[in-house]
Amino acid sequence: MNPASANIEEAILSAILAGRINPGTRLGEQKLADLFGVSRTRVREAMMRLETRGVVQVSARRGWFVVEPSAEEAREAFQTRRVIETGLLQTVREVPPAVLESLREHVAIERAAIETGDVSSRACLLGDFHIHLADALGNRLLTEIIRDLTARTTLISMLYQPTEKAEESSHDHEDIVAAMEAGDLARAARLMDEHIGKVEAGLDLTAKPDPLAGLRELLSPSTFAGNAPSVPHHHTPAPSFEKKD
Repeated sequence: MNPASANIEEAILSAILAGRINPGTRLGEQKLADLFGVSRTRVREAMMRLETRGVVQVSARRGWFVVEPSAEEAREAFQTRRVIETGLLQTVREVPPAVLESLREHVAIERAAIETGDVSSRACLLGDFHIHLADALGNRLLTEIIRDLTARTTLISMLYQPTEKAEESSHDHEDIVAAMEAGDLARAARLMDEHIGKVEAGLDLTAKPDPLAGLRELLSPSTFAGNAPSVPHHHTPAPSFEKKD
């Protein structure tokens, strides 16, 4: 893989995981080429790889866009995560002390971000816990798969999650690590299954995303701090119109 393409791919995926790129965002080839100092061919290579990973899609006339998963795709993504992440814990026989320490540190950072109200950091950290867990257990292939799935479920949460349940999710992570530390990996797997199930249950998959949400927010009077911008008044006399026979 070309390093430039890999950098573009990594930057976009990381931004999605951090909640900085919304579903449906247009990713212009020329702008990305200018930003990364590469050709549009290199950008297209990166986009095609992200497309195979289920993160972007292409429109023949409008270019590349971050995916907007449907309700059915959301259900499939969470079902896949439950199978993979629960199965990962079920196959582990022993968790090294260094892994447990790393996971405890991650949960502590999550808690700190929640307590300080750092919304962007906590969203990133909560999703990253699952990637970090797979990575700490030493399965590179599963880490990559879970990372892509987590990116998709991050986009899904942006579309369908009406309220943030960050504190509850962090407590779930803490309980999973505690079960691992106690050597009860069967309980850890069960808690992981319940945790992902709760996140999915918190989504309103009957709601259809509002395609005008961004524009609606921009033009809402509440977005203006203090008084709304003044409307210019023209003091020129109103034009008179001559009646034609």
